[in-house]
Amino acid sequence: MDIKLLLKLTLAAVLTLPFGLIMAIFVLASLTDDGSDSADPVLAGGALKVGRGGVPSQYEGLIKAAAGDCKAGLSPSVLAAQLKQESGFDPKAGSSAGAQGIAQFMPGTWKTWGKGGDVWDPEDAIPAQGRFMCSLLKRAKNPAKYNDCPKETVKHPSEFNGSPTELALAGYNAGWCAVERYAGVPPPSFANRQTYDYVKNIMAMSRQLTASGEAGGSGGWTRPTSGALGTVYHATGPNWSSGYHTGVDFAVPTGTTVKAAGPGTVVTAGKGGAYGNQVVIRHSDGKYSHYAHLSALSVSKGDTVRGGKKIGLSGATGNVTGPHLHFEIRTGPEYGSDVNPVPYLRHRGVRI
Repeated sequence: MDIKLLLKLTLAAVLTLPFGLIMAIFVLASLTDDGSDSADPVLAGGALKVGRGGVPSQYEGLIKAAAGDCKAGLSPSVLAAQLKQESGFDPKAGSSAGAQGIAQFMPGTWKTWGKGGDVWDPEDAIPAQGRFMCSLLKRAKNPAKYNDCPKETVKHPSEFNGSPTELALAGYNAGWCAVERYAGVPPPSFANRQTYDYVKNIMAMSRQLTASGEAGGSGGWTRPTSGALGTVYHATGPNWSSGYHTGVDFAVPTGTTVKAAGPGTVVTAGKGGAYGNQVVIRHSDGKYSHYAHLSALSVSKGDTVRGGKKIGLSGATGNVTGPHLHFEIRTGPEYGSDVNPVPYLRHRGVRI
């Protein structure tokens, strides 16, 4: 087909879409892509940058704990970026609108998430901020569970334009119903760019607050196996109980060597239900790598492994349609705390 004709047909098709959807597509294209090739620390994970230019050391533990308590996959660097944006990490900060403390909670919102604590005390406010953001992440990943917006239209995560973290940030700033209205981050025309810029700024700041010490491949990081990438992160379909793919697949035949992607400690090695034979490894940044559908295991719970060490063989155990390696990066050891593994590995110098 002639390229000019193809472009005309494509433009004509786009112009038949509702204006809100068109704007959402352009907004999210400018923020980030679908996650398969994103440099977001939100999706990639990574340790916090602490000290000068980063997070004050007295808040590092609170931020990590608040993020770690969220099983939906809340990145510490995103939580830190919000705190820096809201108050500059000042526990005594206040605003003319009535926002209070390091997380700048409004009194009504604090009543919901503060659990009776002191809004001026970071030991209460930072966990509350984590709980609030975690609730929004859960909504982004399972919108059909909620039905409290006047014109709620999104029933499945695949209908949103944007990553769950971007959507949660937009919901934090503008309220979740604005996210529903635009099926994604509201465009610049909404609220005089306030929400659009908030999401963009937090995403950028979270990169600045992510430590780079494990990047560059010097920490023993590697591909978990050979073979091309198959199903990408957050692909949607009926094969997954969550409605979307929680990791990436490597297309390899049964019996292919599977290696630890990085140094760490084995916390799980054995049967894992739909995952078949699986291995889970905890790494020094608090993230976990997960290897599923293995035909054989070469490690046991409690083993310390280096990056590149053989941990098993690929296979087709569990719920599969054929042999492959299913690989995840998680913020916790259990299902549901997944983040995008591709940028996580690339941040550590792995070619993938």
